Amino acid sequence: MTLRQLPNALTVARLLMVLPLVWLLREGRHQEALWVVFAAGLSDAFDGLLAKRFGWQTRLGSLLDPLADKLLLDACYLGLWAGGHVPTWLAVLVVGRDVVILLGATAYHWLVRPLTAEPSLVSKATTLAQVVLVLAILLHLAWWPLPTNALEFATGVAGALTAVSGIDYVLRWSLRARREVRMKRRP
Repeated sequence: MTLRQLPNALTVARLLMVLPLVWLLREGRHQEALWVVFAAGLSDAFDGLLAKRFGWQTRLGSLLDPLADKLLLDACYLGLWAGGHVPTWLAVLVVGRDVVILLGATAYHWLVRPLTAEPSLVSKATTLAQVVLVLAILLHLAWWPLPTNALEFATGVAGALTAVSGIDYVLRWSLRARREVRMKRRP
């Protein structure tokens, strides 16, 4: 392995953290789960820094990095749901949105044209709200009890943004696909 491949290796390491993370959350080992989440966040920041700073971006990395991020976040929501720490509706909404995005992106890539990921501002806000909620719940469970109303508020914000972002993705990319298909049909 060369240094140029380090960002992708860190992304693969993040992917390998998914199953242990789900297991830790399911077993109620919240302190250890928080450390895994922290390590995943650091590796994500570090691989992005390396890729951008040294021009080590690859097509594989551009596909694997968001996949790793989504899988880890979905793993957190599923593990916390299995432990009874997030409501079913939120776990279904978070994972369902990501499944819809993944299926839509795959369809767009194969049926319309190769996809270049372009997360919107609402999507970035959604990811931030989802990450903040996971960290707040894990901190609450592991070391530092937080007020219930603060966790409920964060749950509502994450849920609302997830719904809005999912609708935004479907509408925006459906319209884009429709335009692209029409452009291809023109003589």
